[in-house]
Amino acid sequence: MSYTTEEKKYNAVDIKTEDIQVAQELYQPVNAPSSKWAQIKQKVTTKDGWIGNYDYRALCMPTIPFITKKANSSPFYGPDDEIPILVTILMGLQHFLAVIGGIISPTIMISGQGSSFLNLDEETRRYLVSASLIVSGLMSFVQIIRIRIPRTRYFIGAGLLQITGVAFSNMPAAQAIIGNMYKSGSCPTEILEDGSINYLACPAAFGAVLGTQMICSLLSVGISFLPPRVIRKIFPKIVMGIVLTVIGTSLMSSGMKNWGGGAGPCMSRPTSGLFVNCPNINAPNAQPWGGPVNFALGASVFFMIILIELVGSVFLKNISVVIGLLTGCIIAAAVGMFDNTGILAAPVGTFLWVKHFSFSVYGPGIIPFLFVQLDMIIECLGDLTAASDVSGLPIEGKTFEERCQGGLLADGISGIFSGLATSMGVVTFSQNNGIIAVTRCANRRAGIVCATLLIICGVFGKISAAFLAIPSPLIGGMTVFLFASVATSGIRILGYLDWSRRDRVIVAASLALAFGVSLVPTWFEHVLPTFENEALQGLMEAVDTVVSTGYIIAGIMSVFLNLVLPYENTDSEDELAKRNRVAGGAARIFMDDESSNKKEGATFKDDRSSVV
Repeated sequence: MSYTTEEKKYNAVDIKTEDIQVAQELYQPVNAPSSKWAQIKQKVTTKDGWIGNYDYRALCMPTIPFITKKANSSPFYGPDDEIPILVTILMGLQHFLAVIGGIISPTIMISGQGSSFLNLDEETRRYLVSASLIVSGLMSFVQIIRIRIPRTRYFIGAGLLQITGVAFSNMPAAQAIIGNMYKSGSCPTEILEDGSINYLACPAAFGAVLGTQMICSLLSVGISFLPPRVIRKIFPKIVMGIVLTVIGTSLMSSGMKNWGGGAGPCMSRPTSGLFVNCPNINAPNAQPWGGPVNFALGASVFFMIILIELVGSVFLKNISVVIGLLTGCIIAAAVGMFDNTGILAAPVGTFLWVKHFSFSVYGPGIIPFLFVQLDMIIECLGDLTAASDVSGLPIEGKTFEERCQGGLLADGISGIFSGLATSMGVVTFSQNNGIIAVTRCANRRAGIVCATLLIICGVFGKISAAFLAIPSPLIGGMTVFLFASVATSGIRILGYLDWSRRDRVIVAASLALAFGVSLVPTWFEHVLPTFENEALQGLMEAVDTVVSTGYIIAGIMSVFLNLVLPYENTDSEDELAKRNRVAGGAARIFMDDESSNKKEGATFKDDRSSVV
């Protein structure tokens, strides 16, 4: 099928894989200046250089229910195309606002109060939020720019608009380590007057989390040098769908606790003492845990996100989490619950290594963090596949494999660098691919703007303090939605199964144990004996950590059953994968090579105008 130049330029439909480069060239200005200086001069001194012909109306107009909305008719900006300055700034801001809530949430929660959290002081918490933002920005630069390793065929980074942030999958593994250290007495506690336990600050536990994370990140570095086909064979979609689903559902408990007021001592609702109200009686307009005010604050964030999805513009939908959180903050300030003392006390500027932690490797935490790395590998591969797809680039062949290798290696190095920089591990964020699809902008310059904004926010300590000043119910209302999105990603992957009896048995058996230990955490607590020998006791703690952590036991069970359960007929797994199935974006990484390979001359269907 043939198309005119204009159709190729604005629609890019049914472009042959080998002609994608030709289509990208059509996006360049007709009379592009020859010298670099002339290009810069034209961009900053002309209306086309600043504004271009982007469809700003489609980006900003709200959605009216039951009325068909006109599709975005803007030109598509590929990763290396020339792009107007205003579009670059707007898209960078869009990506920044879309990821900021997800980046700060794990750090705010893990450093907070509770039996499986660090219970750190506000100054240290402010630093950790700043460190997570700075590390996310720096590693985003690496993914976007892509660096070739000298004298090799290997890269570090994907060379796509990929923003990195602290991975939610870190949370269960980190909580398992911290919880075990409190149980064993490695972290300090005290008994309050009412008999409840107050968990004191334990920076040593965070050092153990960072040290264990760095060691396990070597797995991602090693696997990054394997061919993508081998990686897909090792990690089938049924295993990773189960693990993602369980990770999301297990995190829901933390989100709901924060919605009620927090996971600290106030959660037990004592009748007297410092923690009668949350977070304590000294907080402004403190409320009892689970009270109507806390419930309403969390609900204001949660339902505002849904309302924006109903009537918001494309721009607002992509930042719905931030808008919901901002709405909740306004309400909290109106009822006198917003405490600005931390903001006033925070330094104007900060950077990495202002605070130090004693690194250690926690033996029982190695298996949980190895599963975290496996999850990050699949998450990264899925994100890179989706990013290549929506960027108008091939999702097969040598170039794509190089991007996968570079992206995985950057993720592995990120885990090591994050630990050294006192932040939990970062991974590519999938929401950026949805933004690319609806805004038709995959330009790497927008990613550079986003990464720069992340670093700036991390350097200015007042901004981190403002995030920590947000009341726990608002964080809970936001994270419940974010954690549910993680579980939804797992369910979506499981949706591509054939759902044979074999598949149902694997999923049912894995989820039975995973949900069981999540609902009854003490189920395995009294099974293993206690030993005086430290080595034997360490082994028992490792086994207890594995069995008591839902996503680990689910991963082990699903891998084991996937290997030993026979298929129902004579078809092999590869033959079953040959059935005609349609998968788009990130889901394609879970389809075997033979079902995703296209014959030479096959067409490439571009659906960038659709909303994902």
